[in-house]
Amino acid sequence: QVQLVESGGGLVQAGGSLRLSCAASGSILRLIIMGWYRQAPGNQRELVATITSGGRTYYAESVKGRFTISRDNAKNTVYLQMNSLKPEDTAVYYCDAHDLVGNAYWGQGTQVTVSP
Repeated sequence: QVQLVESGGGLVQAGGSLRLSCAASGSILRLIIMGWYRQAPGNQRELVATITSGGRTYYAESVKGRFTISRDNAKNTVYLQMNSLKPEDTAVYYCDAHDLVGNAYWGQGTQVTVSP
């Protein structure tokens, strides 16, 4: 069974930084795309960033220039470096991955809280 294990969330002051990690394990086919979503209380889930197996990236306008997504294909791990954090970035962040067959996998979520 494929599992996604997230780490790196926590509490930080505005202007600070956090680095989220998500490692995939189990019986895994090629993960063609990995990414991060977030959901704040009362809000819809928001796509934050994605990265393909070839390294092509996408960022939501709200995080462009502040967040950087990267991946280590050998370790099936995706990262999200978050700089210049704002209180409006507070949310539960979820890791997402898709394989060649079309399966989608989700992590359990990690809480990010940014205080003013």
